[in-house]
Amino acid sequence: MPPADDDRPTGTDLSTWRTAPFSRWAFHHVREIVPVADIDPAAGDGWTLPVAPQSLDGFGLRAPDGSLLDLDDFLSATATDALVVLLNGRIVHESYGHGMAERTPHIIMSATKSVVGLIAGMLQAQGVLDVEAPVSDLVPEIAATAWRGATLRHLLDMRTGVVLDAAQLRAYDLATGWSPAAAGEVQGDLHSFFATLAAPWHPHGGPFRYVSANTDLLGWAIERATGKDFATLASELLWQPLGAADAACITIDPKGAPRCTGGLCMTARDLARIGQLIVEGGRRGDRQILPLAWIDDIARNGDREAWQHGEFAPGFAGMTMSYRGSWYVIHDAPEMIFAMGIHGQNLFVDRTNGLVVAKLSSQAHPIDHQAIMLTHRAVAEIGRCLRV
Repeated sequence: MPPADDDRPTGTDLSTWRTAPFSRWAFHHVREIVPVADIDPAAGDGWTLPVAPQSLDGFGLRAPDGSLLDLDDFLSATATDALVVLLNGRIVHESYGHGMAERTPHIIMSATKSVVGLIAGMLQAQGVLDVEAPVSDLVPEIAATAWRGATLRHLLDMRTGVVLDAAQLRAYDLATGWSPAAAGEVQGDLHSFFATLAAPWHPHGGPFRYVSANTDLLGWAIERATGKDFATLASELLWQPLGAADAACITIDPKGAPRCTGGLCMTARDLARIGQLIVEGGRRGDRQILPLAWIDDIARNGDREAWQHGEFAPGFAGMTMSYRGSWYVIHDAPEMIFAMGIHGQNLFVDRTNGLVVAKLSSQAHPIDHQAIMLTHRAVAEIGRCLRV
């Protein structure tokens, strides 16, 4: 019989799916709530991750209230649905809860941006995409909007000058198809939202400013450059060559545009495989999938000053960081690049020590600073337990 958590809670629908307690079920049943496009893996070409458990019994983390958390306490405190830890390409720890299992897909929210960034890097290496070119070269519909003059690189690095007010943010939310329209509201769609945005223009290339719409616009540009829908591209460029074990999906708006800023749903193991691909320099066996130059660019070429003057720096005080190619980078030793999504979605990659940590969660608050800091400290503690 399926676990009790597999039963859809009464009241779970488009208006509630992103709020607790409904999100605990909804985050791994997204296709039952929001339209999606499927991302197919390669049949018979899976990347086997050897299972070689190592003890994390020594795990200990001091909570803000002074109590000592063991691993189970940490997983509970951060509403963890799945945790997969790789060391040198082997699964050394795996935990699931709240109805999740090895082959259960879970939404990764804004960690999606980092996957989209990798695909942009592949297309750049193929000569299909020029990330230094103006977005309007590919999407002329936005030439008269707040994005005029912005480059694809500005979108990737969250350095556009776009500022959306509350009404525009609501219109954007409705356009994604993630929320129902109330009486008098227009549902809209992403392409129409971008083409008609009347926000004031501000210079691009300044401090880090997190605008989720940037990555949805990047997705439109990618589809224009390739002539393919994003789900097909993700399958052909990443899921199949990666040897993903399971199909993924991405949510789509009312007219079929992909939610490239946060709509990817995948298993924790396949998310960890993406991390391992980065550890291995973009190679799987003798095949180069991700350009090594793109990975190195993420790790080395982010603008630290833009981050320091940006809106997220206070939340990561004391860390030397940047944001490049839609990945967060911690430059302090051991250097870490990571993907992060609301409600506790993460992929941490420590290339130096061969450590990958994929964590999927259903935290009640979209941004829980205490949980974020606990998670970062937990990754360091996992590394200590594994002696990396």
